Amino acid sequence: MQNFSELSISSSLKDRLLAARFTTPTPVQSAAIPQALEGKDVLATAQTGTGKTLAFLIPVIEKLLTQHKPGIATLVLVPTRELAMQVAAQYNALRGKLSPAALVVGGLPERQQLHAIRNGARLMVATPGRLQDYLDRQEVKFGALHTLILDEADRMLDMGFLPAIRRIAGTLPKDRQTMCFSATMEGDMQRLVKDFTRNPVRLTFGSTLKPAENVRLQAFEVPTDGKHAMLHQLLSKESGRCLVFSRTKRGTERITKSLNRDGINAAMIHGDRSQSQRTSALEGFQRGRFRVLVATDVASRGIHVQDIVHVINYDLPEVAENFIHRVGRTGRAGGSGVASTLYSKDQRTELFQLERALGLKIERMRPEGALLHQTRDNFRLNESGRPGNNVRSKDSKDNVAMANPVRPSNLPRPSLISLPGEILQVQLEG
Repeated sequence: MQNFSELSISSSLKDRLLAARFTTPTPVQSAAIPQALEGKDVLATAQTGTGKTLAFLIPVIEKLLTQHKPGIATLVLVPTRELAMQVAAQYNALRGKLSPAALVVGGLPERQQLHAIRNGARLMVATPGRLQDYLDRQEVKFGALHTLILDEADRMLDMGFLPAIRRIAGTLPKDRQTMCFSATMEGDMQRLVKDFTRNPVRLTFGSTLKPAENVRLQAFEVPTDGKHAMLHQLLSKESGRCLVFSRTKRGTERITKSLNRDGINAAMIHGDRSQSQRTSALEGFQRGRFRVLVATDVASRGIHVQDIVHVINYDLPEVAENFIHRVGRTGRAGGSGVASTLYSKDQRTELFQLERALGLKIERMRPEGALLHQTRDNFRLNESGRPGNNVRSKDSKDNVAMANPVRPSNLPRPSLISLPGEILQVQLEG
């Protein structure tokens, strides 16, 4: 499929896609939409930013246009409020004469949410915790449901929502279509898929534990007290939207206040911000009122804003996989982007271990923006992941221990190796 106009869907939906400037499908959309339109269960693993939301909304809307039984017919479960709001917004932009989506999340007034449910909503977008609360209070019924969507399912499991998801699924009709979209497919995810789907079509797109190949990865070694100056330098070279990640809520607040004090319009998102504050920050960022958004990892998967040109890791992430979710905010849907990471001299080992865990290499840059040219012999590893014999490690202080890393000051930086292009793999199983 090269164009949405080739789909066997209603002309009205095609017109709305064209009006929203959706013309050329991404690989995920090309593979998933035809299968979903046939009513098959779909299991897709793909990198973030590959157009998964539209991949399930198009077949969902088409089915809602042809089936008119009253009640909630489609349930979309997502991990965060921000993602739920953005899925609902995209649905509402394409729904035509269908009723608006019912948004069921924490941090927003219940009255409005319950009104949408009772007023004929056909599609519900919910976070598991708030929906379980409504089910316990018998505020919602799913007798008319025919489609379940699990979006960013791995993230929901990471956040401890598995019991809530099982409780919710137990109230749904057995005879339904299920679509599951996830960045990984391991452990609990495999068991969840086995329990909730029936002979799913399995779609895999590239490596889900590596950034998209169209995102340039670079890192700058700077003193801890020089990070803010480096951040300013990077932001001064960009005119578009930039996203900055900090490890802590306090760090997020400090960075945002400093940027605003220096005349750079910035907003922030972290777990202690109210829903209205988070919504205002996201909307302001999307509409251009704020050029910079500063966030913690908790919010990283809830940020779905187009045309972010630069992601800056002010702090290294605590978990390697969070690096992928951070970087995935740029270079979305085939666009290009830049991801910069700031680290100090005593974090060289930590950055190397991140590269090793994810199987990638990050360009080392001088603060002025020039590449650090090093030979591969400057940094060689043995099978255990420790420096080879060419790196001094005469005593335990210089060893690189994966479980409890010690950060030697003399550890050389890795050599520059270009990130290899990913090969798109699409596997279909009956």
